[in-house]
Amino acid sequence: MSTAPLDYLVIGGGSGGIASARRAAALGARVALIESGRLGGTCVNVGCVPKKVMFNAACVAEALAAAPDYGFELSVHGFDWQALRERRDAYVERLNQIYAHNLDKSQVQLLRGRARFDADGSVVVGSERLSAPHVLIAVGGAPRWPNLPGAELGMVSDDVFRLERAPERLLIVGAGYVAVEFAGIFRALGTRVTLAYREAALLRHFDAILGEALCEEMVAQGIELAPYSVPSRLERGADGKLQLQRRQGEPLTGFDAVLWAIGRVPATAELGLERLGITLSESGHVPVDAFQNSAARGVYSVGDVTGHFELTPVAIAAGRRLAERLFGGQAEAKVDYEYIPTVVFSHPPIGTVGLSEVEAREKYGDELVKTYRARFTNLYYALSEQKPKTTIKLVTVGAEERVVGLHVVGLAADELLQGFAVAIRMGASKRDFDRTLAIHPTAAEEVVTLK
Repeated sequence: MSTAPLDYLVIGGGSGGIASARRAAALGARVALIESGRLGGTCVNVGCVPKKVMFNAACVAEALAAAPDYGFELSVHGFDWQALRERRDAYVERLNQIYAHNLDKSQVQLLRGRARFDADGSVVVGSERLSAPHVLIAVGGAPRWPNLPGAELGMVSDDVFRLERAPERLLIVGAGYVAVEFAGIFRALGTRVTLAYREAALLRHFDAILGEALCEEMVAQGIELAPYSVPSRLERGADGKLQLQRRQGEPLTGFDAVLWAIGRVPATAELGLERLGITLSESGHVPVDAFQNSAARGVYSVGDVTGHFELTPVAIAAGRRLAERLFGGQAEAKVDYEYIPTVVFSHPPIGTVGLSEVEAREKYGDELVKTYRARFTNLYYALSEQKPKTTIKLVTVGAEERVVGLHVVGLAADELLQGFAVAIRMGASKRDFDRTLAIHPTAAEEVVTLK
């Protein structure tokens, strides 16, 4: 490593850390980045990218099933899980190499190893001791394991990408986006899936209409739903199959694999942040202000480790804005966390931006909130016996009916959301939507023709 003093030290080679390091270097800072694992973090290696590849494979399976409705006579000779895995993993490895190349091109020094803070505020990596006036914590997180007997018999989302074959019967425990995404993927690829969750609804942090509509479509796909399932123990039965004991109700039995999809935990345990006077939140996240400042002077944090909008584009934006503030003379540079669009790659997919109806009513009052809804069958399914529905809700506020929320579940919801997110961020009203000519026939036209 160069002996030149550093201006910026980044701990974590995921989306946020790499984006911040490269932007700082482009602005003239001397930067080093520390990473113990594969470059790209969760998103590239065990998250967004390989998950979307699996989602695409599931979409291909659904298209093959729909092909006879359009007059195609097909003979599908099975599905090669191993071939998909090999191609997916090769693609991810290429991305790892691209990240390494880009760091080198940006003149960011890359150090391999685990970092920890020492009592004097320096950062120790193996036998090296480093210091810089500005240090970024961007270490991300990991899937949460439940604290119950037999939990180790199951797996977490990282393990899905190491499976050598698809299980015949899979139990997924969880109600969030990871749970519903893998439920749809595995079901489309031929696995019998049961989804167990603690409460009555899925996706409880989203507008209620999304979880309700998704539940209906999952049942139609053959996914077994087991609400009000609070796990007490996972064990292997006499037949060799896994069974989940519940606090109430009969056990769920006969599974080849169990996937815990119950959230994520920040990777802060071994950093030694207490030596800097940083007190973690109850969940282990690094508290930061609107400018990504932690409680320690000159120490910042972005991405999943902060617990704020755990999305790759958010981490990238926060990392870049921070670099621009520290090294680009932009004293007020920060991320605007309002109207962040997000997609759940379930089957069918979900797109959502802005406030849910409940959040809008809590913020503005019942009398100012008005909603518009539509439910229809996409033309793609016109010739099919199966009639999956698309559901849309628009949330507006005030006499001018400013749009503060849009929630869609259905075919192409993921792709239609981005443009509408721009309009909503710009303050569009329902009248603006009404005056926009529809593109026919599409699902997106329903958003501008709501009555």
